[in-house]
Amino acid sequence: MTTVGVVGSGTMAAGIIEVFARAGYEVVSVSRGAEKSAKLCEAVKTSLNKGVVRGKLSDADRDAALGRVSWSAVLEHLADVDLVVEAVIEELSVKKALFASLDEICKPGILLATTTSSLPVVECAMATGRPADVVGLHFFNPAPVMGLVEVVRTIRTSPEALATATAVCASVGKRAVVCADRAGFVVNALLFPYLNDAVRMLEASYASADDIDYAMKLGCAYPMGPFELLDVVGLDVSLAIQQELYLELREPGFAPAPLMEQLVTAGYLGRKVGRGFRDYR
Repeated sequence: MTTVGVVGSGTMAAGIIEVFARAGYEVVSVSRGAEKSAKLCEAVKTSLNKGVVRGKLSDADRDAALGRVSWSAVLEHLADVDLVVEAVIEELSVKKALFASLDEICKPGILLATTTSSLPVVECAMATGRPADVVGLHFFNPAPVMGLVEVVRTIRTSPEALATATAVCASVGKRAVVCADRAGFVVNALLFPYLNDAVRMLEASYASADDIDYAMKLGCAYPMGPFELLDVVGLDVSLAIQQELYLELREPGFAPAPLMEQLVTAGYLGRKVGRGFRDYR
């Protein structure tokens, strides 16, 4: 395996492109249109330059990584890659349509992976004629820094595809944890009920957001409190994950806290827009 295709133009796509390029893979980046492709290229360059400034890589390493990436807006340019990692918007209909297209374009036997954090991987797999070759590769943000990838197997994933996926993770310096195709996988299935409970605690005026954050950081040695983390992840993303957990597992306590839904409706999505549970403007 020498060439990896990455589909998407957001933060996760940029991070995954960097991860594979720094590990020595040739990367074909496909995004929607020349403008998005140019912005994605700049995001990768900026991140690599920060790595140079921090002494994490040399100028030569940065230049070599950038030289391994080709930028495209055409899915057909993925015809000869050995692995495709999908990192598009977290909407099932969009992902299924993309996987159906990849099924037609990509050569037989290659691994097709989705980075979804909450949607059923098997839905993407069954949109293709090769469900045995489809897995989840759930990277964490920021992908170049975080050492974990959740490798998600569906009931149709072949042992060979699973072995390939875990080997790929090792080749880019990530620790793979293998899990079944269930809402939230491992990390989010444990994390988001905790975050949802923190929002309910705030709703009930049991404690302030600051005090809850300090309690979890100082009492449990967490690097961020729940409201800090929610604002970093994005309240829209967090709400979508919590909704998926509730829809699949039907645990009453997993129902999204009304305050979370109200903030998303109001457009207060966290740091990325300047306001979430806190005002960052």
